[in-house]
Amino acid sequence: MSGLGAAWRLALGTLTVLPVRPVEVDRAVAGRAMSLAPFVGVLLGLAAAVVLEAAGAVSGSPLLGAVLAVGALAWLTRALHLDGLADLADGLGSGKPADGALDVMKRSDIGPFGVATVVIALLVQVAVLARGGTAAWVALVAAAATGRLAVTWACREGVPAARPTGLGALVAGTVRRGAAIGATLATAAVIAALALVAAGGPLVLRSPDLGGSEVAVDGAPGLTDAFGYTSYSGQDLSPGEVYEWAADAGLRPAGLLHRLSDDPYLITAAGLLLAMAAGLGAATLLRRRAVRRLGGVTGDVLGALVETATTVTLLAAVLLV
Repeated sequence: MSGLGAAWRLALGTLTVLPVRPVEVDRAVAGRAMSLAPFVGVLLGLAAAVVLEAAGAVSGSPLLGAVLAVGALAWLTRALHLDGLADLADGLGSGKPADGALDVMKRSDIGPFGVATVVIALLVQVAVLARGGTAAWVALVAAAATGRLAVTWACREGVPAARPTGLGALVAGTVRRGAAIGATLATAAVIAALALVAAGGPLVLRSPDLGGSEVAVDGAPGLTDAFGYTSYSGQDLSPGEVYEWAADAGLRPAGLLHRLSDDPYLITAAGLLLAMAAGLGAATLLRRRAVRRLGGVTGDVLGALVETATTVTLLAAVLLV
């Protein structure tokens, strides 16, 4: 099997529940696999996005769609990243030195720090996705990809492993800086392309002010009232006309970038790329904290980085787009 094929199998087997045939693994294969991690994230995000859209459309409840989408993402990853987030929270929250914190992280139980952290992360993810809107599904894809991109950067050269054995020891320091940069640029290009697709499609959303009726608007950015409902009026309106109608109806733009531009393509693409940067930034800060406290990365640390980057990306997306 080629090195790329082995790396792809390793990436899928490590980051998803999908069964793959065992491959011979060395640090070179591990490095290529971790460079492919964000593309596994894109696939996971697309699968969860299908659940989000389908469940929301069938049930008529964006909240139910969001819950099922987040649940699908957890199932597709064996909930290992959530477990890593809980373990790292318990380890860092224990206040013990590195060896003691690592022992806490190895335990099978979950402490109060871990429970609180996981619950907050899941609530944020569901709350963001439940708002719906044009960019909800593509924001989910961007967040899933960013979470795995955080793993790519956490495995770059110069980042040590906290233990001599385990997943962290296998993948730590295996990704070259150039490979990490290339993976980042390629992932950003994929998300930008998906954002343009999402922004260019017809928007069909419910408005309580219109008696719950559905109104389609082609290419117009999202608008939300104080209750979080998105609303549109008329068909084939330009973004400027939508804003004018929204002002008369007492509505406000959904995200911060709507105050700077009325171009839905620019808003969606730029907003999601900025959200990805925020997610990577948050994961970087957490990784540095973990390395200082634990001496390096572990499999739990990598899982925690996935969930942190995913959650922050979603949160930033809903604020910006």
